[in-house]
Amino acid sequence: MTPPRTATGSRLPSARGRRGGGARPSGAELLAAAVGAVPGGAARPGQQQMATAIEECVEAREHLLVQAGTGTGKSLAYLAPALTVDGPVVVSTATLALQSQLVDHDLPRLADAVEPVLGRRPTFAVLKGRHHYLCLARLDNSTEEEPEDTLFDAPAARPAAGKWLGEAGRLGKQVQRLRDWASETETGDRDELDPGVDDQAWRLVSMPARECVGAARCPFGAECFAEASRARAREADIVVTNHSLLAVDMLAGRQIVPPHKLLIVDEAHELADRVSSAAQAELVPELIDRSTRRARPLLRPETADALTAAGDALAVGLAEAPAGRITAGLPGPLREACTLLDAATRAALDAIGDVKGDDPDPVRKQQAKAVLDELSTTAQRLLEENEHDVAWVEKPDNGSRRALVVAPLSVAGTLATHLYDERTVVATSATLTLGGRFDTVARALGLDAPPPSPPSPAAAALAASTSRGGSRSGPNNGTSPEGGSDAGGTAGVPATSGPGWRSLDVGSPFDYARQGILYVAAHLPRPSVSGLPDAAGEELLGLVEALGGRTLGLFSSRRAAQQAAELLRARTDLPVLLQGEEALPLLVRRFREERASCLFGVMSLWQGVDVPGDSCQLVVIDRLPFPRPDEPLAAARAAAVDAGGGSGFAAVSVPIAAIRLAQGVGRLIRATGDRGVVAVLDSRLETARGYGPFLRRSLPPFWYTTRPEVARGALQRLAKA
Repeated sequence: MTPPRTATGSRLPSARGRRGGGARPSGAELLAAAVGAVPGGAARPGQQQMATAIEECVEAREHLLVQAGTGTGKSLAYLAPALTVDGPVVVSTATLALQSQLVDHDLPRLADAVEPVLGRRPTFAVLKGRHHYLCLARLDNSTEEEPEDTLFDAPAARPAAGKWLGEAGRLGKQVQRLRDWASETETGDRDELDPGVDDQAWRLVSMPARECVGAARCPFGAECFAEASRARAREADIVVTNHSLLAVDMLAGRQIVPPHKLLIVDEAHELADRVSSAAQAELVPELIDRSTRRARPLLRPETADALTAAGDALAVGLAEAPAGRITAGLPGPLREACTLLDAATRAALDAIGDVKGDDPDPVRKQQAKAVLDELSTTAQRLLEENEHDVAWVEKPDNGSRRALVVAPLSVAGTLATHLYDERTVVATSATLTLGGRFDTVARALGLDAPPPSPPSPAAAALAASTSRGGSRSGPNNGTSPEGGSDAGGTAGVPATSGPGWRSLDVGSPFDYARQGILYVAAHLPRPSVSGLPDAAGEELLGLVEALGGRTLGLFSSRRAAQQAAELLRARTDLPVLLQGEEALPLLVRRFREERASCLFGVMSLWQGVDVPGDSCQLVVIDRLPFPRPDEPLAAARAAAVDAGGGSGFAAVSVPIAAIRLAQGVGRLIRATGDRGVVAVLDSRLETARGYGPFLRRSLPPFWYTTRPEVARGALQRLAKA
């Protein structure tokens, strides 16, 4: 077993014990040591409240929802008390950016700071899915892979026949570089390969979990990089993973992530969506064709031909079916294709039989079986037409990839059943309260949120206290929990009776009312057409000119972002960076470095962009980010609520918009010295009597105005400063 790495990368013997004979340090002591080791570091009340609440919940075996605004320092607030828990503590993140921040910065600094207090150096490890690691068995067979296999992995990018020779040569060079790297790397982690290789090359040398035969039956099992990563995780104090792997672990019966007493879910507002994605399945004609090619050497010709016929039938059915949600049962051609596929895959699996230790090539046999089994399971699931599943036909605009997709209507029950058992769960994010309350997010995470009761004056005054159920404690936009909203509930599925939990809102150290303005262009017409309306374009132009650039534009569609970029390029001399024209990290770096520049983009910019300072002093949002009517899952969940007598729009669409809007607005103030304006060019945020106030209560408490001259005046003063 490989011992875990320390913060400096050196190997240490496994040392899980605490200081011999001494008192165990508290989370508060460890946090104080970590903060004190940072130059200019100072105690933050919200950070201390959060660390104390986590220790209390671990002791009481209760779960905790913590809203921690930007600048709280929530990473240290949960990492410090994590070191007081025996056994590994698992931290799950939604984004690679946060995972990298933890592993490359926060955890090494914490290890340095707490070693004198803890009496030893804490260890940490990163745990990713198998496909993130180089597979030596796959690498050994990579020269035997058929070129067509790689093409079918990415049909949208399939090169023309005349270009295949050059494509094969390019892939061959990348695979050879991977072979050289395999003899040097200690982890086999793709993220450590610099420069990297493209997805086609990596697929030739990596192994999805479902296709792995297991270390015991693999000729390279003793050297497996993925198995080594799991061994390191079992011995580490803190294990950093991601929501996608956490979701797979839950669905697989908790067999991947090492046993632990404390799970910290950062960016928790993303968890339900990641679990939905993990439970989603699809049928694609190209995948059936590729699976047939792999399995053909193991099958009789007529069995392989049946698989080919099923793939052809699916292609015909998808060509005839309109894109979008299937509401009246599978269309005849698609039902026939699924029936053919179910029968063909069952026959193929029976013909292949079990993978045995004396098989000449157990890896290839398991690969063939795994994909066929997944196709069979998905076909059966679609044919069952379970009321708790949603099915739809997916056809991208370019028409290059068509798929029949099925996903669960809700994952709240799955989370209630699998997330909380035998461990304490701390779920945290900057956006966990919607409309000033935890209820909606709690239900989405499988926790039963009882109706809130008005707090006592004493309880309201104690920001550090925590409260059971859905009522909040601590500051949150100056709103009170009894304000309420009809936007609670999850996906039309009754709330489950979840385990005991507490909630805590530690606020933010930022003085939002002094640092920023929320301007809603209430005079603009209600958005009705796709793209950027002319009036909204003129409003955007006036705001950007008042500041002289320094603008992050968050748009609801690619078309609107393009129109905004074209408008500013035609009417100003400002540098305008448009998402899609260059790699996103490069665009963000240029935006940070070129003070007069503007960066315009779509949903991936609404969270994860961190540009403190005066490079970003204006955030413009073109319209409220409600889910599109053709988003199958959101539409199905709203329809389920409507059918139950509720409001699907209020229960599904409004909470989605609230989280997205809060994430987008949060791009403005990233440090205590930041100043600026958030401009929302959608008048509904002011004029919609039902959901407008709810959405505003979900945002940081900026100084609020609907007067355009006030917003432009503030921007002009910022420009002069």
